[in-house]
Amino acid sequence: MSVVQFMVSLDLSVVNVGLPEIGSSLGFSEVGLTWVIHAYALTFGGLLLLGGKIADRYGHKRVMLFGLGLFGIASLVGGLAHSPGQLIASRAAQGIGAAALAPAALALLASTFRGGKERVKAFGIWSAVNASGGAVGVLAGGLLTQYAGWQWVMYINLPMAAVALALSWRGIAKDTPSARRGSPDVLGAVLATAGAALLVFGVVRTDQHPWTSPTTLITLAVAVALLAGFVQVERTTTRDPLIRLGLLANRSVAGANLYTLLFGGAMASVLYFVSLYLQRVLGGDPARTGAQFLPFALGVVVGSTLAVKLGYKFAPRNILITGGTLAAIGFAWFGLIRADGSFLVDVLGPSIVASVGIGLCLAPAVSIATGGVAPHEAGAASGVLNSTRQIGASLGLAALSTVANDRTGDAVTPGSLTDGYALGMLAGAGILVCAVLIAVFVLPRPAPAAEGAQTP
Repeated sequence: MSVVQFMVSLDLSVVNVGLPEIGSSLGFSEVGLTWVIHAYALTFGGLLLLGGKIADRYGHKRVMLFGLGLFGIASLVGGLAHSPGQLIASRAAQGIGAAALAPAALALLASTFRGGKERVKAFGIWSAVNASGGAVGVLAGGLLTQYAGWQWVMYINLPMAAVALALSWRGIAKDTPSARRGSPDVLGAVLATAGAALLVFGVVRTDQHPWTSPTTLITLAVAVALLAGFVQVERTTTRDPLIRLGLLANRSVAGANLYTLLFGGAMASVLYFVSLYLQRVLGGDPARTGAQFLPFALGVVVGSTLAVKLGYKFAPRNILITGGTLAAIGFAWFGLIRADGSFLVDVLGPSIVASVGIGLCLAPAVSIATGGVAPHEAGAASGVLNSTRQIGASLGLAALSTVANDRTGDAVTPGSLTDGYALGMLAGAGILVCAVLIAVFVLPRPAPAAEGAQTP
């Protein structure tokens, strides 16, 4: 399970450092390059709930093995891609595989270690591997792109998928599917994923079609209609719904998901903009860029560790407010980057501040989203939160990259690129401020006696 989670976590960050090389090699446009990230995040987030339902119905081991196989094949095809369309399609297939294997793997971990010190230890190892996957991803992405070619940011998944398949095949007992309450709601998953993808597509294409153009308005209208159709299907379906809509009436669940939607969009943009700034403006190579991302990755780990320790003294809501404020300060600091800047002056400081803030927010958001629901719905609430984070990452990156591209314009010079990236980061700071306001005014205040008794 740790190998599986390491692979999924690594794949979320390993491509970021290689994006400039991927763009120049395959002929991506400035905005089109974001679809290397969108394709994975949208299919992963949009189909995650369906993946969990299918795993419950047909067996966690079986579904995880299928997801691993698909993930590995998609990684191979992505490395062999010769056009933007081929790479985007393979990234989407990776997202489908991840949506199958991630919830199945976590369910297997939970069912194998049911309680006591072994469960605490198992989930501690799983959490550490999850955090380290992101940290290793940025370094590995730079080294592989520099010395082996960008294709290896895709090929790196092949040995991990093979090892996980071998270990799972021999080391995990066949599990019994849960009682079948109805067929999984495939239509709902398709509507949600298609609606979110079309919404991102409409936003991204505003560089060619203005917001008020018929093309953009029709695209966004169809996206809204698909998402409305998803809500209607969830309300009326006779199948096993992806989510009980009444769950979102819970103030804690709704507030935590709104916070995470905004937070996810800002978090995705920092990896994207800083990677491009370090390479396209400061002239760093991929290997150096990967190494320069390590303080950011380690800062997330430090923030996550602090969140656990602070969680015994302070309510999760207060930690979210603190972490979101720190992250917003870091993003605003990134907005001061210069065309003639340097890593030490322009990047290191805001990287540390923003990353510690981000790390502080991860566990408390899960705690709030799952703490106010019935025990039998905690898994569903967690799944919704993970989906929200992935979809928020794609929507936020689409909006912020469009804002940056509008500022950059047609003159692609270090100065114009810096202006665009800086504006994107400042807009990200604004999004984080909105997230903090949601934590302040939407999330319920803890009872005085509960302060200090919460856990993240």
